Amino acid sequence: MKEHRVKGWWFIRLALTIVGKKGIGELTKASKNARKAQEKTLRGFLVAAKETVYGKEHHFEDILTAKSPEELFALYRKWVPINDYEALRPYIDRHKKGESDVLFPGKPKMYATTSGTTNEPKWIPITERYYQEVYKVMNQLWFYTLIMNKPKVFYGKTLSIVGKAIEGAAPDGTLYGSISGISQRDIPGFMEVLHPAPADVFHIPDYKARYYAIMRMGIEQDITLIITANPSTLIEMQNNANEFYDEYVQDIAEGTLSRRLPIPDAIRTALEARLKPNPERAAELRALKAQYGRVLPKHYWPHMQVVNVWFCGNTKIFFEKVKDSFAETCVFHEMGYFATECRPGIVLKSNSPDTVIFGHKVFFEFIHESELESKDPHIYRMDEVQQGERYCMIVTTSAGLYRYNMNDLVEITGFVNEFPTLKLIQKVNGTVNITGEKLHERQFVEAVHAAEKETGNRVAFFIGFADTSQVVYRFYYEFVNADITQEKAENFTRVLDGYLKQYNIEYEAKRSSNRLKEPETARLVKESFEKFKSTCIDQGYRDGQFKLNLLMQDEKRHAMFKELVYMEERKGS
Repeated sequence: MKEHRVKGWWFIRLALTIVGKKGIGELTKASKNARKAQEKTLRGFLVAAKETVYGKEHHFEDILTAKSPEELFALYRKWVPINDYEALRPYIDRHKKGESDVLFPGKPKMYATTSGTTNEPKWIPITERYYQEVYKVMNQLWFYTLIMNKPKVFYGKTLSIVGKAIEGAAPDGTLYGSISGISQRDIPGFMEVLHPAPADVFHIPDYKARYYAIMRMGIEQDITLIITANPSTLIEMQNNANEFYDEYVQDIAEGTLSRRLPIPDAIRTALEARLKPNPERAAELRALKAQYGRVLPKHYWPHMQVVNVWFCGNTKIFFEKVKDSFAETCVFHEMGYFATECRPGIVLKSNSPDTVIFGHKVFFEFIHESELESKDPHIYRMDEVQQGERYCMIVTTSAGLYRYNMNDLVEITGFVNEFPTLKLIQKVNGTVNITGEKLHERQFVEAVHAAEKETGNRVAFFIGFADTSQVVYRFYYEFVNADITQEKAENFTRVLDGYLKQYNIEYEAKRSSNRLKEPETARLVKESFEKFKSTCIDQGYRDGQFKLNLLMQDEKRHAMFKELVYMEERKGS
């Protein structure tokens, strides 16, 4: 495939470089004095919200009488408790019903919804200030980092997989949806040429039809950048290509969009407006299949520059499955640590997991991992954390989240001047406990990889569940080699069990005393994760927010995986 540069690529690069350099300059200046940056940030939030319901209840005006940064931080800790979402839900509910000036001045621009710890989802308010200062500014800087790392990243088209911008409305009419969808919808006009499909494509309800439309329009183009948080999405894209490749080719040759798949008429009309016959590209794609048989992204997107995706933590197993499918020109840029509740910073360098946190946009506090169960833990400021140490992060944002516990364990990996860089380790609650063993997800993951090395049997996917009623762990594996027998799988578990005993002394004690039974084993069918994810998406989960812990105590999800084991094992159970 010949390199096809998009119209106006030079202007896109110039514009993003100008705003990016400005953002880098602001970050560099602020990061030279973290304490000063944090004082300015917190004072700004408190001044803006001192007349709100929450501000009056929590003495913001009194806190602002502080004469020094230390006094300001101390008074803030005195009057404002560490919050989880349930503590803030009553205030957010008042906003949802139309009340202004509750958590922040006025009403939110929108809500971003995500799953919570209860049956009710979290409605995370996004204020206009937060959207402009955090998402807009960080996105501009993020795009500039891609240019710094790969100057040709915007020569071709960009394929980004995001959620629906608008999904519904709160009782007062304020819209809710995906912040990633809103961000893409609101990109500058000069960048719209980069996207092969309009945002309507993300509103296709049928999971398979949505991926078909995304890939049919994307595979026709010279894609140089992919943006999608979860690497499992890349797997889904390739699975769709494996299934429908010939139909893509026919559609591209004829300038059509297959009618075999259920795409609503209004969306189909919007997509078809961008299509025209392209027999030359269709011929290229046919030739690739004749040459390679199974056609991969490195074949149909040979000029790929950047894949922006998570590749740390739980997502690493899925990333490992697809990383070799892309062209050698491609680098992988870590999406970095962020959540619906807060985007704390961005990753500046490709092939690095380190997120630089923006102390001039968000106020940060930290609790060391050794004190997570303390009733009165020591609170560390951003300028007090130590490289190599792990903490739970507490954030305050301009969107009304005051001392909000992110419930994430992060590791400080270094510093940009005085601003820390960090990476996500796991959810603080990523611990499963049946009899007091407190087995960490990362211990389970490390034990699986150790068992792979010892046995020589590689797994394509794995997951574990705690069965509290039977006092046993049940481990599920999809092995790379399909000829792995149940006997070999059970031996794999015995080896894994041995490593868990080494990694967790409480687990070893409970297993030795038989308070914790020997873990049980099941083999999963091929593409088990993909089948599981597809079912979840059909049930309403958002693609971009789809997350899966690899060690859980969740009977609903456990039941779904029980349906994905080999039939003879299901009959046996």
